[in-house]
Amino acid sequence: MVARCPKTLALGVCVCTAVPAVRDRVPHAEAGVGAIATQARTSILYGIKGLRLLRMGFSPQAALEAMLKEDPQRESRQVIVIDKDGRNAAFTGKETIDWKGHFTGKDYVVAGNMLVGGRVLDAMAQAFEGSEDELEERLMKALEAGQEAGGDKRGKTSAALLVVRKEQVGTRPFLDLRVDEHWEPVKELRRKLENFKTMTLLDQEFPNKKE
Repeated sequence: MVARCPKTLALGVCVCTAVPAVRDRVPHAEAGVGAIATQARTSILYGIKGLRLLRMGFSPQAALEAMLKEDPQRESRQVIVIDKDGRNAAFTGKETIDWKGHFTGKDYVVAGNMLVGGRVLDAMAQAFEGSEDELEERLMKALEAGQEAGGDKRGKTSAALLVVRKEQVGTRPFLDLRVDEHWEPVKELRRKLENFKTMTLLDQEFPNKKE
């Protein structure tokens, strides 16, 4: 899932898969620009080029169409995009493996391939729409709901949660969590997110504390 918070203008991506090191390939995001997930036969160029095109002023749909036009393997790709204004675009190639699909909602796009069924995306969308929390929590709830609904039919190995916000320092993401080679990557991702929340609260309570 890629998503945007209309209140804070945060942008983010959540993902879980049966292959390792998903954070290094699938999620891409830039504060004030957009968020992209590139999967199936993953090409990180969709993330790199896509953000560049959004930065140049392309709409998500125009950016996606331009990239697909140049890609002879496009039918093996799945790509979803959202920009800082909430505009979105999605593509699921004909050669991606069932169950496959995507759909868009207000401030989000959800997609998957090699899933146990369409109920995975339905559960993710319902969880995201049913929450009014910060973006990272809404994405986490969506990922948990998708896993509860069956997730990747091959199993689960790695997961990632990436969120960028305008108040972050330089190009360092506001939140960048990853789990690799784990029996329960989504549960471990939740544990890491809770630790992040705790440390954030401590920083707010003791802003001048020195180690």
